[in-house]
Amino acid sequence: MNKSTSGLRVWAKRAIILFLGFVAFAGVLLLVEPSKPPREEKLIDNFNAHRSAYERLKAMLLADHELLRVADWGVETASPLGIHHPPEGGFSVDRFHEYLSLLNEIAAKGASRGRGEYSEEACILVWAAGWAGDTRHVETCWLDHEPTDQVASLDAFYQTPKPRHPVFKHIDGNWYRWADW
Repeated sequence: MNKSTSGLRVWAKRAIILFLGFVAFAGVLLLVEPSKPPREEKLIDNFNAHRSAYERLKAMLLADHELLRVADWGVETASPLGIHHPPEGGFSVDRFHEYLSLLNEIAAKGASRGRGEYSEEACILVWAAGWAGDTRHVETCWLDHEPTDQVASLDAFYQTPKPRHPVFKHIDGNWYRWADW
């Protein structure tokens, strides 16, 4: 083995060790520093900038009586019960793509409604993080009644000791922010 080949191997070993060290460091950061929800001001700015898209999503959710949830993975319907990817499950492909387009416009992950013909809520999932039973969510919800568990500030709520219970923050009219973080 000549001197240049030996030097190349030493360099390659150092590069691999450095790369593995970086991957380990990044992994530790992800475990130690969990994803934090967006600041309340950012969420309000998004809502105000895309108010018409939120209103359109609300109208669609309240009109689609069989729909329970919709996201890029498909739709969950009450009848037939279960998760389907249109055209399966009797849900219109065009309607599904309209939902996806609106969700994409507001950078949301999905939307849901309460069961029944006259749902009392329509919610848009704007943030989620976590794993399995420790997933946290922030939604923008239209409610036909004022909720009881309201806070003055979500940013202040996030600073309270755990465990926390889900709360609402009033936005405007019948629109509220819901968080379980």
